[in-house]
Amino acid sequence: MKNLLHILEGRLEALPVRIAVQLPQGQWLGARNAAVTLRFRDRRALVALAMGEIGNVGAAIVEGRVVLEGSMRELMAAVAGLLTRNPVPEPGQLWWRRMLAHARSMTAHTLQRDARQVQFHYDLSDDFYALWLDPKRVYSCAYFRDSAMTLAQAQEAKLDLICRKLRLQPGERFLDIGAGWGALLLWAAENYGVDATGITLSRNQHAHVQQLIAQRGLKGRVRMQLCDYRELQAELPFDKVASVGMFEHVGRARMKAYFASVRSLLRPGGLLLNHGITSGGLDNSEVGAGMGDFIEQYIFPGGELLHVSAALYDMAHAGLEMVDTENLRPHYARTLWAWSDALEAALEPARQVLLAQAGAERADKALRAYRLYLAGCALGFERGWMALHQILAVHPDGNMDTGTMTGAQSVYPFTRDYMYTEAPTSCSTNSSPGPRPI
Repeated sequence: MKNLLHILEGRLEALPVRIAVQLPQGQWLGARNAAVTLRFRDRRALVALAMGEIGNVGAAIVEGRVVLEGSMRELMAAVAGLLTRNPVPEPGQLWWRRMLAHARSMTAHTLQRDARQVQFHYDLSDDFYALWLDPKRVYSCAYFRDSAMTLAQAQEAKLDLICRKLRLQPGERFLDIGAGWGALLLWAAENYGVDATGITLSRNQHAHVQQLIAQRGLKGRVRMQLCDYRELQAELPFDKVASVGMFEHVGRARMKAYFASVRSLLRPGGLLLNHGITSGGLDNSEVGAGMGDFIEQYIFPGGELLHVSAALYDMAHAGLEMVDTENLRPHYARTLWAWSDALEAALEPARQVLLAQAGAERADKALRAYRLYLAGCALGFERGWMALHQILAVHPDGNMDTGTMTGAQSVYPFTRDYMYTEAPTSCSTNSSPGPRPI
C-alpha cells in the first residue's frame, strides 16, 4: 500500500491541475488548495486511479464510492496525465480477441436488444436532454462554420451542411435513419421541400416528432416511424438517405449488412450521408483504460466504434461508392464542451427532472454519469481517441450518359464547391440546393 501511495503522490504532483485525494482512512495526498478533490471511500477505486484505469474511477464516482468536488473542465485537464497507457491501442490486435469481439457484436445486436439499448439511453428523459441541448435538440456533432457561432447556430449550420452535401431537391424522397428529435427531418422538409421519412427506436423521440409534425402542418409530407432500419418497408426507394449518430449502434459484425440495407433503400444514383463517431485506432471498438466499459455500462450499452477505413471498406463491400469524406473531430470536441458547460450550469434542475423519472439514488447516478460522459468525450475528441466522419456515398447507377460530364458514372459534381458556397458550380447538372448557408 505504501508503494501505491508513493506512486500516486508522485503522479499527482506532476499534473497540470492541482488535485487533492482523500484516502479511505482520512489521510490526504496532493495539494491542499486543490482545484479538484477526490474523496475515496474504498481501496479498489484508489488502486484504479494509481493504475490509470480512469473509467473504473469514473464508475466509482457514479456509484458514490468516490466523491468528486470541482469542475469538469479542471478534472479533464488532469485525466490525460493520470493515464498510464495510450487508450487507443496500437494496430495488430490478437486474432482471437478480434474473433471474440466479432462474436459479442453478433449477439449484442438483435432487433430486440438494439431496441432496448437505444431506449435505455434516449428515453432517459426528454426534459433532461432539453436542459443542455440546443432548442432543436440536435444530439450530434455541430458544425462551427464560424468560430463566433453559438451552439444553436452551429447545429443549424450542420443541418444545412448535410442537406447541401446531399443536394436535396424539392419533391425528393428523403430518409433519415435514426432521426432523433426530428431536427434534420424537419429542416430538410421546411427548407428544401423534400418528402421526408424518419425512423427511430426511441419511443420518446417518436412521440415528440409526431407532435412537431402535427404542430407545423406537415402531415402527408413528413412522417416518423418507430422501427428498426432492418424492418423498414418502403414502397419506392429513396432519392437521398441520411444516417446521423446512428451507425455507432449497429455493431462491427453487422456493418456490412447495415450498408447493404441502406443501399437497398436508396435508388441507383441516389446519395447517402453517413455521419458518425469513428475510433481513433484501427482495431479497437472502444476507448481503453476502462473508459469504453464506462460508456457501455452507464451511457450507450451495445455501442461499438470502428475506424473510418473499416467503415469505408464495409460501405464499398455493400456496393456504395464513397465520393467525399470529412473529419469533424474538432467540431465535436467543441460541441461536447458546450453540452457539458450547459449541464454544469443546470445541475439542480437536471437532478429534479431525473427525480421525476426515478428515485433519488438512480437520479443521482444518472446525473453523475452524464457529467463525466460529456466532459470525458470532449477530452477524447480533443485528444484524437475518437473522430467524427461525414461520409458521402453514391449508389452507382452505371449510367454513362452524363452530358458534359464525359466519363463520369452516377452524376456528381466535379468539385466540392457546392457544399460550401451559395452559388451553384458550373459543373453541376442540377440546380443548387436549398437556402443560403447559415
